[in-house]
Amino acid sequence: MHKGLKHITGLRLLLLPILVLFITSCENDLNKVKQIASNEKAIVVDETKGVDLIMSDSAKVEMHLTAPLSLDYEAKPPYTVMPKGVKVVLYDKKTQLEQGTITADTGIRHGDGKIIEFRKNVVAVNAQGDTFRSDELFWDQGTKKIYSHKSVSFVMSDGSVTNGDDFESDDNFLHQNMTHTRGVYHVDEKTATQ
Repeated sequence: MHKGLKHITGLRLLLLPILVLFITSCENDLNKVKQIASNEKAIVVDETKGVDLIMSDSAKVEMHLTAPLSLDYEAKPPYTVMPKGVKVVLYDKKTQLEQGTITADTGIRHGDGKIIEFRKNVVAVNAQGDTFRSDELFWDQGTKKIYSHKSVSFVMSDGSVTNGDDFESDDNFLHQNMTHTRGVYHVDEKTATQ
């Protein structure tokens, strides 16, 4: 009887690691399923060539967006990718004069369309001729803010250059804020000595 008890105890000790391994593997499989489900590829539901979109409010043009190709993806939330380039022209709602342009190699319109993300070779020019360059730019139409979390270069119309990180501005590129700034600035000696 004593031998049988040792045999049962030995069997339990042998089965215990197998049981732990089984439970752990089930948990890992469940985690893999969750990971695969979250990484499901979005499905293209609409392809548009030669996009020409004008956004207006009360018959006043605010924006004109053009892109050679637009792909609408079904996902949560849905989004639109313009993979072959995008150009946006911004207008002053009151005067209807052009206030600036944004061009990029890729554009992504998120969810409800209030946020447009520009990627790769982003160039924005404001009405004063100042030029912004980066590899990333976000335009939040709801807050009327433009921002980037990548290195930026801002060349003013007088030739002064400011480089920095974490750029933020209004959507007319008139009130810029940057962190870690450095640059070369042109100073008019006549006005500087007065």
